[in-house]
Amino acid sequence: MHQHKWLRAAFMISGLAVALTAQDSAQAPGPRDYQPGQVIKVAVHHSRWDYPKEITLPEGTQLHIVETRDTLWDLGNKYLGNPFSWPQIWEMNQWVTDPHWIYPGDPLVIPSGRTAIRPGETPADVTGLLPGGSKTRIKQRDEYAFTFQDYLQLPYLAPNGAETHFKEIGALKIASRQELMHSQLGDYDTIYLDGGSDNGLKIGDRLLALKIIKTHLYHPADKKQSKSMGDVIKQIGVARITEVEAKAAVAVIEKSADTIQTGDRLAPFSEPANIAMRLRSDVKNPVAIQSPEARIIFVGENHTVSGTGDMVIIDQGAKDGLKLGDVLLAARERTWPVGTDQKNAPATGKTNYLIAQLVVVKTTEGSATCRILRAYEEVMAGDLVTR
Repeated sequence: MHQHKWLRAAFMISGLAVALTAQDSAQAPGPRDYQPGQVIKVAVHHSRWDYPKEITLPEGTQLHIVETRDTLWDLGNKYLGNPFSWPQIWEMNQWVTDPHWIYPGDPLVIPSGRTAIRPGETPADVTGLLPGGSKTRIKQRDEYAFTFQDYLQLPYLAPNGAETHFKEIGALKIASRQELMHSQLGDYDTIYLDGGSDNGLKIGDRLLALKIIKTHLYHPADKKQSKSMGDVIKQIGVARITEVEAKAAVAVIEKSADTIQTGDRLAPFSEPANIAMRLRSDVKNPVAIQSPEARIIFVGENHTVSGTGDMVIIDQGAKDGLKLGDVLLAARERTWPVGTDQKNAPATGKTNYLIAQLVVVKTTEGSATCRILRAYEEVMAGDLVTR
């Protein structure tokens, strides 16, 4: 592509960014400045949705104007005291047809004067009402074990290596960026790709940003590191195509959960499914380990232990019958000296005890990524995993 075409695209997008910034500066005031019954005109802004152009604020609610980096998850925590209460906000703003995407300037009506409904509980004002009563029972909300925010931080194993994997899935490379002074990219930054319509891209397509976080992962039992299990790749964001030529394209980063850089890859994006929290109640010590046993092989790119909410990779996958949503148990083997045996050799006792519950959130043929639902101790590479 000729350089002047890139510059023209850059100036056009820069102008759009200036316009959006100007709109943001003219946004309506914060939620406490509005009164119930007040008619509020919504400033014109860029959004994927057909947002209401004016709002009459109902009693018992407040208005939040979305700011950069806001998510329904964060707003649930801010206004309702529990991030898992985000569906209550989404339900009141049904013009947002996909809760993963809200845009600066979008107006959200939010409940006020009440706290979040905890999973499994019913609000006191409807407790005990019979069917046909004067009030409608509020549907109980699920707590989620895996959401879009987790999807954008998910690591997985590419057994044949990252470069082979990228070719197999048709991933494109981030060739350059609009702001050449910025080496670390995030939400709303503009990037240039090394592929276009010849690769099947169209304006509006969404792509998943990927980065390599570990090359040559070795099994914890492979002390001599004789055979690599593959490379670990992490999902880190989503970008949307805004311009397309035959062999090049322009995209805007819509959501990022980690730093995106030139050289990272973009692959086809598919909408993830939320997974409801379903902790197992059938657990007890000692933990019975099914054969063949599984092991945790990866606990993080910059740490050696993991806890609740973190994601780990195990050495069993789809070929072993694992599927999305399966809840697994992590256990640790413990031995201790008990004297000597009949031949006067040292003898030990041995048991397995529960350290965590995990949910499967992605499978490959021979591995699976799991999110830690509850950790009772720190989770480490080499720990046992069973069903």
